[in-house]
Amino acid sequence: MAAKKVFREDPLDHALPLCGVDSHAHLDGGEFDGDRAEVLARAKMAGIAQIGNVFLGPEDFEARRGLFDAHPEVFFLLGIHPCHGQTYTPAHLAAMRDAFAAEPRLRAVGEIGLDFYWKDCPREVQYEVLREQLALARAVERPVVIHCREAEEETLMVLEAQGFVGYPLLWHCFGKGPELARRIVRNGWHISVPGPVTYKANEALREAVALVPADRLLLETDAPYLAPLPWRGRRNEPALTVFTAREVALARGEDVESLWRACGDNARRFFALES
Repeated sequence: MAAKKVFREDPLDHALPLCGVDSHAHLDGGEFDGDRAEVLARAKMAGIAQIGNVFLGPEDFEARRGLFDAHPEVFFLLGIHPCHGQTYTPAHLAAMRDAFAAEPRLRAVGEIGLDFYWKDCPREVQYEVLREQLALARAVERPVVIHCREAEEETLMVLEAQGFVGYPLLWHCFGKGPELARRIVRNGWHISVPGPVTYKANEALREAVALVPADRLLLETDAPYLAPLPWRGRRNEPALTVFTAREVALARGEDVESLWRACGDNARRFFALES
């Protein structure tokens, strides 16, 4: 029996006003080497005005930043991912400090945090690397973007103990329920919603999204990962954010264009971007 064909809507058929922001993507990766310019063009046609590209360490930043020389709509984030903590040295921190001093497109320290799902990096190493990068964020006066996987309570404890309550902080790729969302909001932080909000099983995530204050909510792809329905299982890209926005608007009982504009404005304020 032939496999059932999956109908995949074209994001350009659902294009939104050119004011959206994909707050977190990895477009420097090899997954985009064959069509990066086309991906960026589709993003604009779908309504994405700006994209945050995340570089996972100073070596990647130096090697790949030039990929976006012709694309001023792309701003940069830079941090040591918790799963890469074992490769971290003080020289990395010094290189990151120099990069933030020299490159105005670098708008945040991230993604940094704790990841206890993967077992490759010892927890004590992750804690040390996180604390040092939090100190860097304060020194260079940049917001923080947090990666957290199966380490919610531990991440919260570090951030609260380090005095980051009220500091500009974005919880990247939020995938949990209302309880965690409420604590993040109480601490004065922002929440970024990825494509899995569209998955049928994620009712708790949709409940959480519904209670986030309108001025604390952002959208993201985490491209090339976590594509929303109807593109689940395929490479994600910024244009597909329109499907995430549609689901978030539905969960909140809001008009999708109004939500799109509000989330874009929130991202521009958080990252201090020009409109």
